[in-house]
Amino acid sequence: MNERPYRWYRELNRYHWFVLTVAALGWLFDTMDQQLFALARRPAMIELVGQKPAEGETFTEEQKTADLAVVNEYAGYATSIFLIGWASGGLFFGVLGDRIGRAKTMVWTILIYSLFTGLSALSVGFWDFAFYRFLTGLGVGGEFAVGVSLVAEVMPNRARPFALGLLQALSAVGNISAAFISMGMTQLESSGAVNSAWRIMFVVGTLPALLALVIRRRLKEPERWQAVAAEGQGSRLGSYGELFADPRWRRNAIVGMLLAFSGVVGLWGIGFFSYDLISTVLRKRFEAEGLTPADVTAKVGYWTGMVSIVQNLGGFCGIYAFSTITQYTGRRPAFAVAFLAAMASTAYVFWYLQDVTQFIGPFPVGVLPIFIMGFCQLSLFGGYAIYFPELFPTRLRSTGTSFCYNVGRFVAALGPAALGVLTAYVFADKAEPMRYAGVTMCGIFLLGLVVLPFAPETKGMPLPE
Repeated sequence: MNERPYRWYRELNRYHWFVLTVAALGWLFDTMDQQLFALARRPAMIELVGQKPAEGETFTEEQKTADLAVVNEYAGYATSIFLIGWASGGLFFGVLGDRIGRAKTMVWTILIYSLFTGLSALSVGFWDFAFYRFLTGLGVGGEFAVGVSLVAEVMPNRARPFALGLLQALSAVGNISAAFISMGMTQLESSGAVNSAWRIMFVVGTLPALLALVIRRRLKEPERWQAVAAEGQGSRLGSYGELFADPRWRRNAIVGMLLAFSGVVGLWGIGFFSYDLISTVLRKRFEAEGLTPADVTAKVGYWTGMVSIVQNLGGFCGIYAFSTITQYTGRRPAFAVAFLAAMASTAYVFWYLQDVTQFIGPFPVGVLPIFIMGFCQLSLFGGYAIYFPELFPTRLRSTGTSFCYNVGRFVAALGPAALGVLTAYVFADKAEPMRYAGVTMCGIFLLGLVVLPFAPETKGMPLPE
């Protein structure tokens, strides 16, 4: 007699669903903020650091190329500063999540990233923009660790990986929401209804603050955490000293950090710059067709938003696919396939996307490569959401998860800056230097493969205590 398929959601009661919904919304809005930045970064840099021709004058092709290099360079710097804030906030709030509780810490992280996202709209130059993005990163980095720790500790053991996979998969909804916001604001800008679409996009990013009110009123701390906190373990609760004093937790922390580093650089140092690459390709095409600057802006904004939607639809499918497949293959084999697939798909997109017709045309030059790249790159993050909480005990779960996910970001912050330097200097003599820079950096996915033999297999095991 065939065994009936496991329906994990039947094990969840109303409170389980409430916790999953709140954590998913917190992370969804978090990723919406990240994606708003990725989509608004280039228009913001054009306005804040780009050169403007004098009245009645136009740039030569050489001047346009030089200005584009400056914009790309500063876009990379802004992303690196955002990632440094992300890492700093993750480390601080990860410890706080273990010490004062998951729910309380989640409230603070959501309020911080909402407030400073809104303040980004007031930027008048690169440095105040970067400062707001750093502070936004503090909240963005802290939310993930406490969210996945909360879900991991509340869910039934067997349902836990599926719930965490769904939590991470829904982050793609935040990314897609940001794409629709970007497309709508860009159309309004081209029609003259608003002056700077990117500023309005950041104002919209303040809305998640409302979620903090719901969390404050109804969300309880997990019973696992309450039991550990009641034991009065003092410095053992949320301590980096405790994390590294035990050889087992130390090894898990270092392995997890290197796995995260590979994926974070791949996504933030390469993958999310696909929007900038496509923007460049589309802008050249539409300018060559003789469209007005307003029409060029509108079309570029629309198609860049479409790229984001396709890429993140792929990400949604990839994250949930990872959470399903890993229940059969184990964590390490699933990661191995994902790293290889991410490297191959990213290199393909950056090297072969040559013209606008390749984006809007049929496979193999259509939207499917963008979808596949999103599927492969973001599937890794589904793995992180499932795997990292399984590496640490309750007293160190938020701290350890945050260490893995965020320490790697300090080093990963060099990724976008490296892409900017490669684009502006190393490959500056190429017609489209970002294409060469992106393919060069795809080698970072090999680091994940090198680390995997040292990673413990956690499939089917209960959370450590």
